[in-house]
Amino acid sequence: MVSPATLKGWLRDGAELAILDAREEGEFGTAHLFWAVPCPLSRAELRAPALLPRRGVRVVCCDGGEGCAERLAVVLAGIGCTDVHVLEGGVPAWRDAGYEVFSGVNVPSKAFGEWVEHHYATPSVDAAELHAMRARGEDLLIVDSRPMAEFRAMSIPGGIDVPGAELAYRVPSMLARPTTTVVVNCAGRTRSILGAESLRQTGLPNRVVALRNGTMGWELAGFRCEHGREESYAPGTPPDAPENLARARRFSRAHGVRVTDRAGLDALVRDATRTTYLLDVRDPAEFSAGHLAGSRSAPGGQLVQATDAWVAVRHARIVLVDDTGTRAHMTAGWLRQLGGWEVHVMEGGLSGHLETSLAPALPRDVPRMTVPDLAVALAEGGAMVVD
Repeated sequence: MVSPATLKGWLRDGAELAILDAREEGEFGTAHLFWAVPCPLSRAELRAPALLPRRGVRVVCCDGGEGCAERLAVVLAGIGCTDVHVLEGGVPAWRDAGYEVFSGVNVPSKAFGEWVEHHYATPSVDAAELHAMRARGEDLLIVDSRPMAEFRAMSIPGGIDVPGAELAYRVPSMLARPTTTVVVNCAGRTRSILGAESLRQTGLPNRVVALRNGTMGWELAGFRCEHGREESYAPGTPPDAPENLARARRFSRAHGVRVTDRAGLDALVRDATRTTYLLDVRDPAEFSAGHLAGSRSAPGGQLVQATDAWVAVRHARIVLVDDTGTRAHMTAGWLRQLGGWEVHVMEGGLSGHLETSLAPALPRDVPRMTVPDLAVALAEGGAMVVD
């Protein structure tokens, strides 16, 4: 057991530390520590090994005081973790000690998005302004910074899907005129702010704005989203890839990102005293077609938006890789500003032998069922849900 005061000291000592919350994500979202990462008992055997690639790292398990943390500690010991602790009294004791707790999910990333908007004075428009711009026939490029599955579910009329890390890589070649206004949206706020600011930080000459409150704000303003659309960027390497890489390198270098190669990665991984995450920030389909052994697919925009889905260890090393470098450098620059990690970009890392895997998304010809149809089927005994 560790006391709240001891854990508070560990958060400040600069050494590697992971805080894993053993509750289910709904319970986690009601109140949790700022840097806590959800690792629900129901999925701990699958989730913990990826979150803790170095089993000797210092880990603190916490919960709402109901005993789940002790059970998670047993699971971690079973996969070989050797420095596991439990927060005495859980989140209630942390609060009672006078320390702050937070609600929601992906809290560090969302807080970072708000900081970015304030720090860089990211310009934005609301739904009514964008609707009026479209009605006037203004020269616009509306890009949706979410993954295709979210874009397909609901999108701003006229929008094109260009997920977060792809923006600085794809958008410059999509613009024929410097007078075109680029509007970046997501479902809410964070990814639109980071996407718009990514384009601004690379020196794009066009006016770039974020859509405040995204598709949610669009519908709340009384406008209709579109559904089932799949418009996206042209596949393949964009024609201006070298220029985009140069701009992305300047951005990452300004924020202390390090550059390594395959030999440097091997040395980092062999270092048993530090945790190293190897994350591939390309589109998941590109990852499936060929990736480095030991890497995980972490599309760059999603990685910054929900870092705690991939990274649990504070002060760890994060190595990012892609094929041409732009997406890795842009993502790395934001991660350096977000957290206390040592961030590297491995350049030239996708040459040589690569592993392949099945695409994570369902093929388009796989039958899908709407929620109303599912409700009817369940009521009639014609379907069973397996989560």
